[in-house]
Amino acid sequence: MQPARRITLTDDVYAAVQALIMDHEVQPGARINIDALARRLAVSPTPVREALARLESDGLVSKTPLVGYAATPLLTRAQFEELVEMRLVLEPAAAAKAAGAGLDAVELAGLRGAADLPGPDGPDAIAAFTAQDARFHHTLAELSGNRMLHDAVVRLRAHLHLFRLHFPTAHYGVSASEHHRIVDAVGAADADAAAEATRAHLTAARDRHLPFFESR
Repeated sequence: MQPARRITLTDDVYAAVQALIMDHEVQPGARINIDALARRLAVSPTPVREALARLESDGLVSKTPLVGYAATPLLTRAQFEELVEMRLVLEPAAAAKAAGAGLDAVELAGLRGAADLPGPDGPDAIAAFTAQDARFHHTLAELSGNRMLHDAVVRLRAHLHLFRLHFPTAHYGVSASEHHRIVDAVGAADADAAAEATRAHLTAARDRHLPFFESR
């Protein structure tokens, strides 16, 4: 039973540190003191180090030799637009392939369930929304049947960066509606409509985030 507990503890610490970064309790660019963070979370330093190693692969922290970890700076507008450009290449293609894959009722129900998004209330609203949004996009890519395409979408870690950058809570319902339009097209086996709905969703999401850069 000890190994299972170890995995659970590591995952819990990872989620807790990720939330601190996403909520800006650890400010962008700020140094991260492992011992202080371990005391705050009431754990030993070891799972904190393991969590930070995972977050480094997510791009949310960086490690400098002889210095340690720091939260990465926020995306610049140029980086944000490059990220969206990559998503516009990958994700409409994944949606089109999913629409043409002959999905069964169970697969479609899973995708439709992932399309629903939690509301803006509660102390963990950002983390919950981010996780569910990622689940939808990753599920859609998985249903494409193309493992390399799915892995490329996942590696972008776009959702973590976007919602760390700016979290437009007024648009929760809009995002969910856009997700369901994608699901409807996939369910209808309409590859062109699925690709277009995905493209429209990503473009609209980009436009919802762009005003953040004007206010920085």
